[in-house]
Amino acid sequence: MLRVLNEAYDERKQLEEKSSALLAGGIMQHGYQCGMIWGSVLAAGAEAYEKFGAGPEAEVRAIMAAEKLVEEFQNCTGEVDCIEITEIDKSASTLKMIYVFLIKGKTFSCFKLSGKFAPIAFKIINKTFEKELTDIPKLPVSCAAELARKMGASEKHIVMAAGLAAGIGLYGGACGALGTAIWIRTMQKGADAKLDFNDPLVIEIIEKSFLPNSDYEFECSDIVGRKFENIEDHTQFIREGGCAELIEALAEKNE
Repeated sequence: MLRVLNEAYDERKQLEEKSSALLAGGIMQHGYQCGMIWGSVLAAGAEAYEKFGAGPEAEVRAIMAAEKLVEEFQNCTGEVDCIEITEIDKSASTLKMIYVFLIKGKTFSCFKLSGKFAPIAFKIINKTFEKELTDIPKLPVSCAAELARKMGASEKHIVMAAGLAAGIGLYGGACGALGTAIWIRTMQKGADAKLDFNDPLVIEIIEKSFLPNSDYEFECSDIVGRKFENIEDHTQFIREGGCAELIEALAEKNE
């Protein structure tokens, strides 16, 4: 989805697109938010950076677009999580995967959904960025962007990650900071690095950096104990030190 939307904006970003592949299947096939959501939100952040540069306005707009993208994806499918759409995650047996993708035709269903959602996402992003903003908070705005900043990411990548805040667009799903850490660390390995859904570095991020600091919860609403009402609510939470230990742990470079 990131590649499709980048092409729509005539802005191919091959390293970013390749590195986002590990978010497929709801974060390395864990079954959380569909990879199309992760990809479309990263694309929204990329376009926010192109239009508004670095800083709080671009990050706020990226989150606003992410909220709408999650909402519309749910309207299209009735679900948000990959496991609800495909009925499988990484724990599924090979036999079940064959049944779901070959016999039930879920592969074709996913391709069809991608073709349906891409133009919708394109319109949502454009429409969201046309709105005027009168009250723009100061940084930090997004937990995911704050993590990207601490990881030494470029200004473009910081804004791209912004919409992943609070379980993507404040939805409360699988942690957007975790997705950001996986995406950025994969990019830092370079364009020639082989993608591996059993990448030891990524597994270490999940098992040693993330889970011990999230009380072994994956979803933002479970980690924090609630969902955020709006961007201001989330911004205040981050400013008051919310998830600081988790962000610091994810920012540490695993060897």
